[in-house]
Amino acid sequence: MPDDWEKACLLDIADYVNGLAMQKYRPLNNEQGIPVMKIKELRQGFCDNSSELCSNNVNPAYLIHNGDVIFSWSGSLLIDFWCGGLCGLNQHLFKVSSNKYVKWFYYCWTKFHLHHFITEAADKATTLGHIKRENLAKAEVVIPTKQVYLTVENLLSHVYDFIITTRIENTALSALRDTLLPKLMSGEIDVSKIELD
Repeated sequence: MPDDWEKACLLDIADYVNGLAMQKYRPLNNEQGIPVMKIKELRQGFCDNSSELCSNNVNPAYLIHNGDVIFSWSGSLLIDFWCGGLCGLNQHLFKVSSNKYVKWFYYCWTKFHLHHFITEAADKATTLGHIKRENLAKAEVVIPTKQVYLTVENLLSHVYDFIITTRIENTALSALRDTLLPKLMSGEIDVSKIELD
């Protein structure tokens, strides 16, 4: 490692905010509510009709938006960019963010340690492995000089922005397909008179 680079840990480069037990925050009265993100939703990349609902008035720190980095620390350990729309963050999931570093940096470092976390969880010989804050504190990262960091930032930020934008578009197109296809199949929408050039 170059002399002017620094060693740190995951907790030094990002904040890992644990979700809430969302069953305590159900929609009130006539409130429509928003979907709850659990491990199932993170794995499939979207919320569906079977997703539980929580109140819209949950503390904003526990709301997930497109592009947020989510890390499942219990059971199935995985990390991903959320691209499935607004939802509430359930327990056993970390919302990962930082005021110091850009998204790709803490995403890549967390993903770098993921295999080690999975191995550690498996070694505990429990049915559900999980990661504690002490594991994050022990997970070493290397911080380059500002010049190197900005050079890499110029290369990678566009790539990760493109990945997130494309996945959001795919989610929107899938929802449109799921809305239109049943109507086309039932004849509710008639396309027989549309001329294709």
